[in-house]
Amino acid sequence: MEKQYKIMLSVLAATAIVAGCANDPGLIDLDKLTANIVKASFRDEGIVKVSVLDTDETNRACSAADVAGKPLDDATANALQEANLKTIKWPSDGKFLGNWKAGEALAQNGRGLTWTDKADTPNGGNCYNCHQIDKKEISFGTIGPSLYNYGKLRGVTDDPNSPAAKAIVEYTWGKIWNAKAYSACSNMPRAGHMGILNEAQVRDIMALLLDPKSPVNQ
Repeated sequence: MEKQYKIMLSVLAATAIVAGCANDPGLIDLDKLTANIVKASFRDEGIVKVSVLDTDETNRACSAADVAGKPLDDATANALQEANLKTIKWPSDGKFLGNWKAGEALAQNGRGLTWTDKADTPNGGNCYNCHQIDKKEISFGTIGPSLYNYGKLRGVTDDPNSPAAKAIVEYTWGKIWNAKAYSACSNMPRAGHMGILNEAQVRDIMALLLDPKSPVNQ
């Protein structure tokens, strides 16, 4: 989707360049022209602001690599991952797991972040759109790996808060909060970092994935 969007903007920009090349094509700044086209094509509507189109260094680097058709070089990827790792906010009270039932509802909820939503309406996690969560599901996305038996396969079979489970628990929290801390150009949304999910919601998703009682681990 992001690649198609980038191509669309490039086509629009190229059209504008062709139209204006009779004047002085050497003075045209493609990036600035594209940004102006975007600003002229969108408007604030409800809770959705044009500012959602703003990109950070990570987005820009990954989009450029995508358009170029080649992965980021290791040095750039590592630098971006380190920068994103620093943005992860760990549980304020040290507790990583919440309620798996609430987490299951969140994972199956794709609502939120549209101009028709209210600012105080909680967003869904939309996890099913990219992952299989439960073996009973008949419809799910495959952009991401299956999450069925996520905790069980990683040895979290007794107490998710035990020292033995600490590494996978912390990794899972970080991955949900900001996936680009572990893979610079990950397709996974930066749920916590971008404010899609709050701390309590991340806890509940964590419980869905790691609580031995969760249907994910049955």
